[in-house]
Amino acid sequence: MLSVILPTLLFASLALAAFGALRRIALWRRGRPAQVDVLGGLLAMPKRYAVDLHHVVARDKYIANTHVATAGGFVLAALLAIVVHGFGLHNRVLGFALLAATALMFTGAVFVYKRRLNPPARLSKGPWMRLPKSLLAFSGSFFLATLPVAGVLPEHFGGWAMAAILGVGVLWGVSELFLGMAWGGPMKHAFAGALHLAWHRRAERFGGGRSTGLKPLDLTDSRTPLGVEKPKDFTWNQLLGFDACVQCGRCEAMCPAFAAGQPLNPKKLIQDMVIGLAGGNDARFAGSPYPGKPLGEHSGNPHQPIVNGLVDADTLWSCTTCRACVEECPMMIEHVDAIVDMRRFLTLEKGATPNKGAEVLDNLIATDNPGGFAPGGRMNWAADLNLKVMADVQQAEVLFWVGDGAFDMRNQRTLRAFVKVLKAAGVDFAVLGLEERDSGDVARRLGDEATFQGLARRNIQALAQYRFTRIVTCDPHSFHVLKNEYAAFGGQYEVRHHSTFIAELIQGGRLNLGQHTGGSVTYHDPCYLGRYNGEYEAPREVLRALGIEVREMQRSGFRSRCCGGGGGAPITDVPGKQRIPDMRMEDIRQTEAELVAVGCPQCTAMLEGVVEPRPAIKDIAELVADALIEAPLRANSVASSKREAAQVNP
Repeated sequence: MLSVILPTLLFASLALAAFGALRRIALWRRGRPAQVDVLGGLLAMPKRYAVDLHHVVARDKYIANTHVATAGGFVLAALLAIVVHGFGLHNRVLGFALLAATALMFTGAVFVYKRRLNPPARLSKGPWMRLPKSLLAFSGSFFLATLPVAGVLPEHFGGWAMAAILGVGVLWGVSELFLGMAWGGPMKHAFAGALHLAWHRRAERFGGGRSTGLKPLDLTDSRTPLGVEKPKDFTWNQLLGFDACVQCGRCEAMCPAFAAGQPLNPKKLIQDMVIGLAGGNDARFAGSPYPGKPLGEHSGNPHQPIVNGLVDADTLWSCTTCRACVEECPMMIEHVDAIVDMRRFLTLEKGATPNKGAEVLDNLIATDNPGGFAPGGRMNWAADLNLKVMADVQQAEVLFWVGDGAFDMRNQRTLRAFVKVLKAAGVDFAVLGLEERDSGDVARRLGDEATFQGLARRNIQALAQYRFTRIVTCDPHSFHVLKNEYAAFGGQYEVRHHSTFIAELIQGGRLNLGQHTGGSVTYHDPCYLGRYNGEYEAPREVLRALGIEVREMQRSGFRSRCCGGGGGAPITDVPGKQRIPDMRMEDIRQTEAELVAVGCPQCTAMLEGVVEPRPAIKDIAELVADALIEAPLRANSVASSKREAAQVNP
């Protein structure tokens, strides 16, 4: 009987799965065209799965090992089941191979079941709670059905009753695992995820690469939509990426806005985009809702506007673009790209940037800086420093990109400290002076691609007049934009963050430093230096050179908590239950450090905005400038030279 039931169930489910796969692909293809390497992506997919994806999954050893056993066992078991039971190749070697594969899968499924007995809050419940049982049913049923093939039990053991039980188990298993891949359900992520890895919109992320710059809009093509209004306005491989979500909630657990009680949950945002693929509402979403927004009130379809249908505008404006969600996602989904795409429509088409957003964008257009300060005052902070200006010298080893911290009295201290360091090291540097404009970072994150591109092109035009080896800046946001986003407009530069450049100066023996004499120090990683550009070690090297033992926060490095200052968040100012910088300061207090070292003007402003008592905040450049002992040495050297001259010429 099993010789009839099993092939029938296997091939019927495979046929239905193939039909469902075509239907799923049709849903993705509702999106806009995107260029991908179809064959190359498919060939690269196994390595991307085994290496890049599992590099992220492996951060949780329990689920990594569980996933290897369950997924690996399932793939082997499914292929062997089709050969052995589908085509009837009853070979003992194949039988034992299938027994081993199902046993491996069953072992993994037991651990999946154990995890689901008391799942973490970040995991979606609902249909996901039945998945362990389906995995056990599939592996257990095929294990028992294969025992006669391997010669362990006699053929037709158990009679009709056993055949009926195994038939039900196989039906349950193939319905979830084969049909579910294509028609919906927890296993949908396996089919969509494999193709997402093959045709990822940022293929350069694989193989140890990094890709964090936003993709530009073609503002010269009237057919190109200005951002994303409806689900169908996403590219088809973005829609495919959303469908790959495994609802693990790692992004939710890392999101600073969600933790602060603002109306954003990146996991739910991605699932809302999945709802938009085929139409429906969020009433059946089995995870955490957006804080303050009940389930069942949002719906949409591919042809309906997303905002106020699938999501509310304040959900999009809550994002700090810190990229913690992207860094944590085991399926390598690009949440920030999607959010900025939707912001672009609201800003460019609707003019609906909230709170002070419109004022800041108007300031950038009128004065080239977000604060609306008179452009002629850009160099007032350095009136007594006698800095070289590129227009006068035409070339320098280093172009010091000052940034809009030039208009902020607190950040001026950092700029002056860094100038002191550059001079102490004898660096040949110059500034653009009044030719420098805002880098455009905040305009782009607020969705104003037109203003960003205007600023970028004017800055590139100014830079093209002069010769320099590299650009150095104290602002990670300017650093990121100049390094990773200007290239699309013809501006390719070697760019250094000031902490990296100072570390190079120290390693080269160009700075004579004393030891830090203050109290204990913790270091706060800026999102746009760390997660966006992978620089975690250079700032710590500088601190170690000062004799500082860094007290690491629990959330540091690639898991550092955002200060709340990125993505225009202080401008759009969406309220929550608490402030993100207050949460970060609590992380700091747990280290009992007396001083916080920072490397970003936004971080400085946000952390200093926390009410006292709290540790002092100092930029790395300030700490290094305080430790310089080169000036006294030079004075002693001058005095020594005079004494020697007096002895030679009495």
